[in-house]
Amino acid sequence: MAAPHAAVGVEEGSSETPLILSDSSTGEVKRPQFGSRFLTDQRQVFQHNAWDNVEWTEEQEASAKRKVLENNQPIPAEKQEEYDSRANEFWNVFYTIHENRFFKDRHWLFTEFPELAPQCSLNHESNLEVSDSDHSRQESLDQEHRKEVPSLSHTDGDFPGSSATYRILEVGCGVGNTFFPILKTNNDPGLFVYCCDFSSTAVELVKTNPEYDPGRCFAFVHDLSDVEANYPVPDGTLDVIVLIFVLSAFHPNKMQESISRLAQLLKPGGVMLLRDYGRYDMAQLRFKKGRCLSENFYVRGDGTRVYFFTQDELHEMFTEAGLEKMQNLVDRRLQVNRGKQLTMYRVWIQCKYPQLPKQIWFLPCSEESNWSRTLF
Repeated sequence: MAAPHAAVGVEEGSSETPLILSDSSTGEVKRPQFGSRFLTDQRQVFQHNAWDNVEWTEEQEASAKRKVLENNQPIPAEKQEEYDSRANEFWNVFYTIHENRFFKDRHWLFTEFPELAPQCSLNHESNLEVSDSDHSRQESLDQEHRKEVPSLSHTDGDFPGSSATYRILEVGCGVGNTFFPILKTNNDPGLFVYCCDFSSTAVELVKTNPEYDPGRCFAFVHDLSDVEANYPVPDGTLDVIVLIFVLSAFHPNKMQESISRLAQLLKPGGVMLLRDYGRYDMAQLRFKKGRCLSENFYVRGDGTRVYFFTQDELHEMFTEAGLEKMQNLVDRRLQVNRGKQLTMYRVWIQCKYPQLPKQIWFLPCSEESNWSRTLF
């Protein structure tokens, strides 16, 4: 269930950049992360398709706030209930109409989220500052995990991908614009990729794609907001969970419990990756009166819904789920239609929140106590 409200011809998170970087360890050229092209002269605004880290003026931000306040009168409760109860139907209709023609494949993901790239080891190459003792504990956990997992076909065992050594789950996969680039780009033989979507139509489109390989991946229908529903993997077995423009599609009241449930699926050292709409994004400012469901939550013309986040909201959500902040930043992008001489101000938020390994503290024993250690 990927968000459909991008500007026509504009993919979320994509941009041109003139700067080319190389990996110092391999010498391989790769696309730089966002934040490398800056607009310093307004007369040059139409020279490129996008500009990074664009500073908003006080007047521009005040205007955006006024625009949101003008259109924040909620529609009647009974109409809101209809959009909630028929959410699955609206997304199925969306994918029936558009199939795989609406979004472009998100190859920018491997720059912004190297955790998805080949041969990336989250536990040993992350930017988190952890102690030597934490590394030792994690290595011990990894060794125990490898002993438990036999070298079989990834489709054998108790669950799909049970023999894999690196597992990625994409939530809200749509027709596979993130899912398939991961499979095509990441050639790690120990990789297994799961993906799920609220829409059964979208999942069927993924499964019938000629690039779908049951030996390396598993697609399934799942409602993220149904925290009682089972996942096809046990808790504590995933290395990466990806949410790309998907959490915003859920009712705000269901977001926290959904994130908390997903966090249980992460193994120690695993990470949750998110990119989604930020407050005052162009898409929010374009909504007219009669489209507001609640504060910063709207319904589109096709019945699908979208929320616009702040950094603090997402941070509180992830930390409440027991995750630690590695990254939480705002990407303010100015996208340009040079043909029509139009400017479009986009605001996205990008997050990385890992599940740190639990620490074992040894406490002195007393004669009256049988406890020799406590897990915190």
